Amino acid sequence: MRKRIFALLTSLVLSLSLMTGCGETKASASTGEAASAPATESVAAEESETESVAAEESETESVSFGADTQAIIDRGVLRVGVKNAVIGFGFQDTLTGEYSGLEISIAEKIAESLGVDIEFTAVTAATRTELLDAGDIDCVLATFTITEERKNSWDFSTPYYTDYVSVLVETATGIKTLEDLKDKTVGVSSGSTSAKALTNAMIEAGVIDGSSFDADSFDAATWTEGVSFKQYDDYPAISTALSAGEVDAFCVDKSILAIYNTDTRDYIDAKFSPQDYGVATKKGSDFSVYVETLVSTWLSDGTIAGFVTENGLE
Repeated sequence: MRKRIFALLTSLVLSLSLMTGCGETKASASTGEAASAPATESVAAEESETESVAAEESETESVSFGADTQAIIDRGVLRVGVKNAVIGFGFQDTLTGEYSGLEISIAEKIAESLGVDIEFTAVTAATRTELLDAGDIDCVLATFTITEERKNSWDFSTPYYTDYVSVLVETATGIKTLEDLKDKTVGVSSGSTSAKALTNAMIEAGVIDGSSFDADSFDAATWTEGVSFKQYDDYPAISTALSAGEVDAFCVDKSILAIYNTDTRDYIDAKFSPQDYGVATKKGSDFSVYVETLVSTWLSDGTIAGFVTENGLE
């Protein structure tokens, strides 16, 4: 009897042990599955992130630049020669130091496309090419007229603006036409093409003979046939000379003359010699190609037209 009871108790304990063991096994399996799910999701997320980074790196590597352009990017600064006293094109506020104008906007847009900062250097007609040749600046946006002669020394973009040469005088002088300028002294900017343009216009109008005029060798400093010239370093100096009577007229692109036109002054009845302004860069530079692509695109999509309107140059 005791043996039967012992056997019964033993069988009961064994059954309970087996049931408990099976429950622990299932729990462990369930826990293992739950733990493995987040791990799988984490791996998938990491793989997705890796693929995304790889795609971004591939896209960056696909954009390549020439050595000259890359040097600007590596430096982190685009250095631009601009005018600082030509309202509408390149003007620097004397109080804030801030620059504004059509050419400033284009320069800033170029720097933005490169992902770099911008540094402006004030230039004149006489200094802009010296600084460019010396490598002190990367490009020039300074009412720089494109000519075939200049193309031999520097690269120019497609013109972003076309102006005309004209002449400003004091109203009291009574000078109103090209004919009235005969035997007068005209103030021009050193290194500009204005003197040659005016001389050629006077020849074409029959005001002066011009038999010795040669466009290739013309020198404003030595020309005295029918009109003579005084050269100055900047436009404010010419304006001052006009007021003081040192010169009888002020000749340059009309958009620049507009800055110096006052109630006591007038334009003569003539505009001549279309002036195409372009971005000047070093001859043969791959940066020239880069700039040309940008300017052509912005002319096509209306970006530059917008800058022209913003600066009142329509």
